[in-house]
Amino acid sequence: MKVMVTRPRGQADGLVARLRSLSVEVVECPLIEIEPLSADPFDGGGYDWVIVTSPNGASELARRGRNLPRIAAVGPATAQALRDCGLEPAFVPGTATQEALIAELPRPAGRVLFAAAEGARRGPVEELGADFLPLYRTRLLRPAVLPAVDLVVLASGSAALAYAEAGGAARAVTIGPETSRVAREAGIDVVREATTHDVEGLVAAVRDLMEFDGR
Repeated sequence: MKVMVTRPRGQADGLVARLRSLSVEVVECPLIEIEPLSADPFDGGGYDWVIVTSPNGASELARRGRNLPRIAAVGPATAQALRDCGLEPAFVPGTATQEALIAELPRPAGRVLFAAAEGARRGPVEELGADFLPLYRTRLLRPAVLPAVDLVVLASGSAALAYAEAGGAARAVTIGPETSRVAREAGIDVVREATTHDVEGLVAAVRDLMEFDGR
């Protein structure tokens, strides 16, 4: 089986190594690029919570944040990215979705800062009255030639959109429900969704599909 990994350059090594341990042929084809919006620090003092909904947001929060309050991470991958940067999340919802985070965040939430991608869905702003701080933007990439593969691994809605725009037609494994929703709306055939929304979940979903195909 030939599997395409679409994560940004410098962020795919762990996933590629784990997939190769399944004895699949891995093709790296970055479909998104992360562009930080500023190098200036920001002060989190005065907030009760800061919400982060992606590993990229976690990295930018660690790089620029000062006097940070309690941190709420959308799921295990974001929580691990925070820990890798020396920040311990105070809250992770049972399901790795923005909706679950909003519903399960301890109340009263107080003053909340939502730190995310420039084009992120604004659920915390609408539901919690959070202030919004854009940390980075996601640029979709268009490869000159899209590799022919049996399966594509999609770890974000942005990657799903980029794959669809590039004319990709392979079956897809996604990291979670929001990525699956975006992919299906873009016409991508989502055949597996990671049970845990992280690298291990993606690898397990690929392994499950391989076992199913081999029956």
